[in-house]
Amino acid sequence: MFMNSIPALLTRREAIRHTALLGALAAVGSGIPIACGAETPGAFSLPPLGYAFDALEPHLDAQTMQIHHDKHHAAYVANLNKAVAEAPSLAGKSIEALLRDLDDVPEPVRAAVRNQGGGHANHTLFWQQLKKNEGRGPSGELARAIDTTFNNFAGFQRQFTEAATKQFGSGWAWLTISTNKQLAIESTPNQDTPLSKGRTPLLGIDVWEHAYYLKYQNRRPDYIAAFYQVIDWDVVAERFKKAAG
Repeated sequence: MFMNSIPALLTRREAIRHTALLGALAAVGSGIPIACGAETPGAFSLPPLGYAFDALEPHLDAQTMQIHHDKHHAAYVANLNKAVAEAPSLAGKSIEALLRDLDDVPEPVRAAVRNQGGGHANHTLFWQQLKKNEGRGPSGELARAIDTTFNNFAGFQRQFTEAATKQFGSGWAWLTISTNKQLAIESTPNQDTPLSKGRTPLLGIDVWEHAYYLKYQNRRPDYIAAFYQVIDWDVVAERFKKAAG
C-alpha cells in the first residue's frame, strides 16, 4: 500500500502533504481514462490532455497526471472565472492578453488573475508539450538557435536543469524567446509567467510538488531528468517558429 511507503521520520508538513495527496487519489478513483476538458462555467475552460493519463509512463505517472490536470488545473480555471466575472472590463480578453498587461487588470482582481490565470496559462502550455520522445532532441531552426545560444543541446540541458533545480519552492523553469528573437532560460515563482515580462514561453517545466511528489517525492532532480524523455520538440519548434516570425 502507498501508506506503507511513507518514511517513518516525516516532518509534520510532509505528513500533511502525504495525507492531502492520498485524499486526492481517493477522490479521483483508480481508472485511467482519456482526459477530457471539464465543463467549467465561465469565460475559460479546462482544455483536454488529448492523450491518456498513462501515456507518459514510466516517466510521469498516471495518478499524478490525473490529479494534476483534473484537480489542480481545474481549480485554477474555476477561480480565474470567478475573478473575471467580478470585472466586466475583462470580458472577451484572452488569458495571454490579461497576463501580458496585468497593470490594466482592475486592482481588486489583479492578484487572482495573476495567480489563477497564470496557473491556467502555464498548465495549458505544459500539457501541449508532452509526448514520449524516445530520446530525440530538437531539430531544424530551433536546434540551430539552441546551439547558437547555449553552445549545444547539452549546454541547454545543463542551464535548464540548473534553473529548474534551483527554483526555490514552487514555480517553473522556462525556455523563452524575447521580442528581438533571443532565447533565454529563466525561472518564475508560483504561477508567474514570462508573458508578464514581455517574453514568450516556448518550453516550461512545472516544479510545484504536485507535479511530481507522488512518484518522485523530494527527488526533484530525478523528475527533471525524466522530463527530458517526454518533451514534444515538434510542438516547441512550432512555438519558436511562430514567435520568431
